[in-house]
Amino acid sequence: MSVFHDLAAQSYGGDEAGLICGYLFDAAAPEPARAIDSAQAATWLADADRVADSGAYVWLHFNLSHAHAERWLTRHAALSDTFYETLHEGLPSTRIERADDSLIAVINDVHFEFSFEPSDISTLWISVGPRLVVTARTKPLRSVDALRTAVKAGEAPRSSTELLEHLLRAQADVLVKIVRGVTSRIDRIEDELLAGRLDHKRARLGVLRRLLVRLQRLLAPEPAALFRLLQGPPAWMAEADAQELRGSTEEFSVVLRDMQALQERIKLLQEEIAANVNEDNNRSLFVLTVVTVLALPINILAGLFGMNVGGIPLAEHRHGFWIVVAIVATFTAVAAWTAFRKKR
Repeated sequence: MSVFHDLAAQSYGGDEAGLICGYLFDAAAPEPARAIDSAQAATWLADADRVADSGAYVWLHFNLSHAHAERWLTRHAALSDTFYETLHEGLPSTRIERADDSLIAVINDVHFEFSFEPSDISTLWISVGPRLVVTARTKPLRSVDALRTAVKAGEAPRSSTELLEHLLRAQADVLVKIVRGVTSRIDRIEDELLAGRLDHKRARLGVLRRLLVRLQRLLAPEPAALFRLLQGPPAWMAEADAQELRGSTEEFSVVLRDMQALQERIKLLQEEIAANVNEDNNRSLFVLTVVTVLALPINILAGLFGMNVGGIPLAEHRHGFWIVVAIVATFTAVAAWTAFRKKR
């Protein structure tokens, strides 16, 4: 089954140019959202100046694992050099910046086959212009797939900025589902903790906390970066689109606050589990100490009487054994009384 998923992930979309999906959006056309391939996209981009006033634009989503993807973009897309620099600089932190007359975004998202592991997070690179939106990734991501599904269902964003806003909202929805999934898992762990079934809950909580910490670290810059960008948006961005982007930013802020609250909750549960483990360890150590103290008198007397030297007391006494037993029992009782009195 895992081999099947690996093969599916490697072959997920992508034509000879590495294009996973492409759509031409034109509100004036009979079909507002029309699927196109890389050849049709190259032809449209070559004639983009001719349709500059029509309001039409293209969204192209590429698989960067394909050897020809970046070569096709360089040849046909005329993207800003900043976009290619972000592809190669290896800094996964989320940010959105203005480059020339376009927007360059680096967004982190979860894999399509997400299993609540910190490693199931990858980067999506985005270039947004008035007539062209390019998204590129190396592994299948959930938010892009959600946007692709919505477009297939008939949604047609009226502008490239609205497409970016849809993508950000799709990512926020994915993060909300992650938060709900983590909350459900924490609830189950807490119920098991209250029931006294500790098992390996600390390790499971640690994985969830690392996931939330990594998500927050990668996503936290996004709202602030968007706010700064929207203070001076490009000339082609409409005010209504800028307002929608501000709304998506607020959704991210809410999700990030929920993540912070979950981290605090996990931390408290880890501390409670650690306290329970320490209490159990102390109880076990106390039992071991009591057993050692109770066995101390008999061990001392056994060592003394086992030396087999002359003059051992009570060696010839007819009740010598029972006298020694009484002495050991007395000392053991006194030691037990002293230990349990200190425990109380």
